[in-house]
Amino acid sequence: MINTKDILETITMIQDEHLDIRTTTMGISLLDCCHSDIDVVCRKIYDKITKYAENLVKTGEQIEKEYGIPIINKRISVTPVAMILAACDNRDAVKIAVTLEKAAVACGVNFLGGFSALVQKGFANGDKELIDAIPEALAVTEHVCSSVNIGSTKTGINMDAVKLMGETVVKSALATKDKNCIGPAKLVVFCNAPEDNPFMAGAFHGAGEPDCVINVGVSGPGVVRAALAKSKNLDLTGVADLIKRTAFKITRMGQLVGTEASKRLGVPFGIVDLSLAPTPAVGDSVAHILEEIGLDCCGAPGTTAALAMLNDAVKKGGVMASSHVGGLSGAFIPVSEDAGMIDAARNGCLKIEKLEAMTAVCSVGLDMIVIPGDTSAATISAIIADEAAIGMVNSKTTAVRVIPAIGKKVGEELSFGGLLGSGPVMEINNVSPAKFINRGGRIPAPMQSLKN
Repeated sequence: MINTKDILETITMIQDEHLDIRTTTMGISLLDCCHSDIDVVCRKIYDKITKYAENLVKTGEQIEKEYGIPIINKRISVTPVAMILAACDNRDAVKIAVTLEKAAVACGVNFLGGFSALVQKGFANGDKELIDAIPEALAVTEHVCSSVNIGSTKTGINMDAVKLMGETVVKSALATKDKNCIGPAKLVVFCNAPEDNPFMAGAFHGAGEPDCVINVGVSGPGVVRAALAKSKNLDLTGVADLIKRTAFKITRMGQLVGTEASKRLGVPFGIVDLSLAPTPAVGDSVAHILEEIGLDCCGAPGTTAALAMLNDAVKKGGVMASSHVGGLSGAFIPVSEDAGMIDAARNGCLKIEKLEAMTAVCSVGLDMIVIPGDTSAATISAIIADEAAIGMVNSKTTAVRVIPAIGKKVGEELSFGGLLGSGPVMEINNVSPAKFINRGGRIPAPMQSLKN
């Protein structure tokens, strides 16, 4: 039974503590859009997306108004485009990207993800053509996002793909240097990518998913921080329990919105991704949660331990609130999108090596990190390989989204605006890994892969 106290608490969370539904993402399968003629493919893709997602934004706005729950983004994810491209005689991936952009604009969504390829064990038809097209595709579109899965615990790491993605990140930054290098901000390189992730830029609609589905991504770092601020005298066991209870409340709201959107749109409800997704707004920061736990600044010794506890408590609280938890689910640490992370990077307390250590215990990985514009492709590839190794060995999703700021050096700023935020150019180790990267081949799967 909901009582007055619960209602007032929820109102406070929404009005004062930045509680929101970060995204409702409609996943749409494009497998039935395959055809040898790319013009036919593009027509079928546009028609299917605009038919299925015609009322996505309107339905989200109705739910917002009726329940008083902010839904910040309405998004679409589609089948990895490389799979569709494989059937085409003319594999013009940019043409499909432009079609996806037109569909996104027609539906009124914030982003559309799925300009993607899954190459963890090697390259199939369409994969290299899609990867080669990423820089141009992200330069000529505004709403399209791209991702490439280069490794997994089951398969190991495709180092040929790792090398290719380092080069692609650099090319994408150069292709959008007149737009604050926005291209790489819409590109994620994964290890163990999930098929049902509703968050951009890494969302795609996996081959094992239904024809159409609604996935929800919740948020609420500000709610967790505020709860901790009101409970100063707890030991760490008490802190973990408080975070669990708070994550339960946040996830229940996501479950409500997902169920309601599913019913109104007439498509299955998929999962709630219970990740704490920060924003550049003051008071909506994962870093500030860690500081509320007791750190003077995010990045100080103890940061990895505090983040591990936070991530675990969020998962434990969330799985009690929904029977269908999926996606990434945990705590995100995107530097340019988190006010506390931005401050910590600016004052030098938070460095990329510490961020890499933190990725071993949180959701995803090295996310929205601005690096010097003259960083070599081999160095970026090596960063991707290091992060993929953490994911592969620990059987978790890891990812890299770094932005070479063309023409900028360490300490200068790069700003994207909106949820993508801004951040300082961070120093990285420039000792060359080129010989290692140029070896190619595959890093074999670890012993953890032999679970059958």
